[in-house]
Amino acid sequence: MSSLNLQDQLTDRIERLILRHEEVKRTNALLSQQVAQLTHERDQLKSRLETARNRIDALLDRLPEEAPARKLHESN
Repeated sequence: MSSLNLQDQLTDRIERLILRHEEVKRTNALLSQQVAQLTHERDQLKSRLETARNRIDALLDRLPEEAPARKLHESN
């Protein structure tokens, strides 16, 4: 009977391990999906940031170079 009891215990533990393994696989799949979504969102934000930087640089290039210096001299 001891052998049967040990076999039942091992069977129960194996079944729990299998269930736990499936749970970990599902959790891992969800986390992988979240990583993919966040990576995509990050890439979009980086692209928007680069676009905004380029627009600001273009606006700065359009400003006259002497304008800030003149304003400083005029206010003194």
